[in-house]
Amino acid sequence: MTNLSLIIDINSEKFLRIKERALLFEDKYLQKVSEIIEDVKNYGDKSLVEYTAEFDGYEIADSFSLDREDLRQCYEETDDELKESLIKCKTDIENFHKHQIEKSFFIKKGNNILLGQLVNPLQRVGVYVPGGKASYPSSVIMNVVPAKVAGVKEIFLCTPSIKGKINKTVMAAAYIAGVDKVFRVGGAQAVAALAFGTETIPKVDKIVGPGNIFVSIAKKLVFGFVDIDMIAGPTELTIIADEYGNASFIATDMLAQAEHDELASVLTFVTTEKLAKSIELELNLLLKDLPRREIAINSLKEYGGIIVVNDIYEAINYSNNIAPEHLELQVENPMDYLNFIEHAGAIFIGSYTPVATGDYVAGPNHTLPTSGTARFFSPLGVYDFIKRSSIIKYNKIALNAEAKHIITLANEEGLIGHSNSIKIRLK
Repeated sequence: MTNLSLIIDINSEKFLRIKERALLFEDKYLQKVSEIIEDVKNYGDKSLVEYTAEFDGYEIADSFSLDREDLRQCYEETDDELKESLIKCKTDIENFHKHQIEKSFFIKKGNNILLGQLVNPLQRVGVYVPGGKASYPSSVIMNVVPAKVAGVKEIFLCTPSIKGKINKTVMAAAYIAGVDKVFRVGGAQAVAALAFGTETIPKVDKIVGPGNIFVSIAKKLVFGFVDIDMIAGPTELTIIADEYGNASFIATDMLAQAEHDELASVLTFVTTEKLAKSIELELNLLLKDLPRREIAINSLKEYGGIIVVNDIYEAINYSNNIAPEHLELQVENPMDYLNFIEHAGAIFIGSYTPVATGDYVAGPNHTLPTSGTARFFSPLGVYDFIKRSSIIKYNKIALNAEAKHIITLANEEGLIGHSNSIKIRLK
């Protein structure tokens, strides 16, 4: 049996390291990611070929793209039961996201002024789907479906093909979701290609989707040249449990996130030392049968912990400070505490709502803000794939009525040209 010691103190060095892990990662990889972006920006496909050989272990052939027909073939070769689950996932995500659709609106200000907002979808979006440590067909559906619901015209997907092997389930998911073309490149080089365009990969308006630390830093660096959804780094989970918490449920949920990545962070706050010890025991027992055992162990050693607190409110206070990607409330009467939660990407309420429900079929998006960015980012949604234009229409009567105020403010700011553009219309 594994013998990990995971009960830590809130003032421990490990807890501080967990809270600040995003800063440590960025400092370590920033220079390399910057070099990759500049290379792709300057040398296009040539750089993609070189970096794919270096990081993914294969030489890109003349064509590294897959069109709809290629994706359809992968779909046809997919097991029927798996097809059914993928379609179920797509349907549930689509039904939820339809509620997020925004409409253009117009309002009258008196009889002579028309104001409004015109809502249009983005023209072209790039979706990044990880492919290094595991395959993520669910991420394809989560990122593509809200773009389709928003009305985006072209959707391209980049995902690495490790040693040249494509994941047919990911391709089948791309077909179901409605991807136009897939490019078999990954990492920071894929982000750079989508941001600036190459001979093969078109420049997009926005890049969405989770990835490793290279991908997250790359998205941050290209923001401004292109829009991004959020900084979605290694996964993280915070669990809050009281004496009613089930140690087996909690331990299993911790491992479900820890198995993602060695950099994944899993923190559990409990109100009793007895529960803390029970969770630690369960974790060590469950680890021995976990296929991705080594990944989970490394994650828990570096960025996992169980912390005993005085009460649920203290735990919520710590959670709000962390602003976790996923937050589970495994407490008695969890709805009583919902209004006290200020920052979290997704909140899973009750002992029978593990994160896995939201990962696949619940409906809300599983592309969520990490590393504390839930303070100002939201889950991916239809609203990420639209843009808004203001509509303003005055007639002569309306302009005459408000001209004095416009001229006064323009003159105060020293913008005489602004003032003159009003005065000339009053003559």
